[in-house]
Amino acid sequence: MKSDLWVFFGLIASGKSTLAEIFAESENMEYLNTDRVRKELAGIEATQHKSEDPGQGIYNPAFTERTYATMLARAADSLGQGRGAVLDGSYSRRKDRAAVLACGRQEKAPVRFILCSCSDTEVKRRLAMRARDPLAVSDGRWEIYLRQKESFESPDELAPDQLLQLNTEADPAFLLRQIRQWLGA
Repeated sequence: MKSDLWVFFGLIASGKSTLAEIFAESENMEYLNTDRVRKELAGIEATQHKSEDPGQGIYNPAFTERTYATMLARAADSLGQGRGAVLDGSYSRRKDRAAVLACGRQEKAPVRFILCSCSDTEVKRRLAMRARDPLAVSDGRWEIYLRQKESFESPDELAPDQLLQLNTEADPAFLLRQIRQWLGA
């Protein structure tokens, strides 16, 4: 598991970042977050908010491609050093998930996907909390969540041994146990 490639993915405010960061820390793996990498590439502070429309500014398709490519390059570096990597982002397109699988094949590392989800009520609650948090990194908003929900491509291309779906309304410690149980650890 120490040299595996993990993807915690799902819609905005689905709990993927919280769980991914806890998991990466518990396993001593590199943690890579699309929001942080995107803002780093844009030359702005992680907590600086960009209230741009979807597909605009640092959220335009070309910048998004660059962000995901940077994430994979950094993950490949970690894997090449024998250290696992955790990718945290929406990975809402099959194309982006296929690129992760290709990276895993190239680095001879198993790839596992954790699809994080929660109720719309919980998403609203989390987005409201995030809006009041000056240290929040994500620029996600309700209207972006709704748009993302419509365009999210189901991960039906992934085999059962590659994909675990979790409702993140549960306690993170319980969710970590579920992940380890899924692995048979």
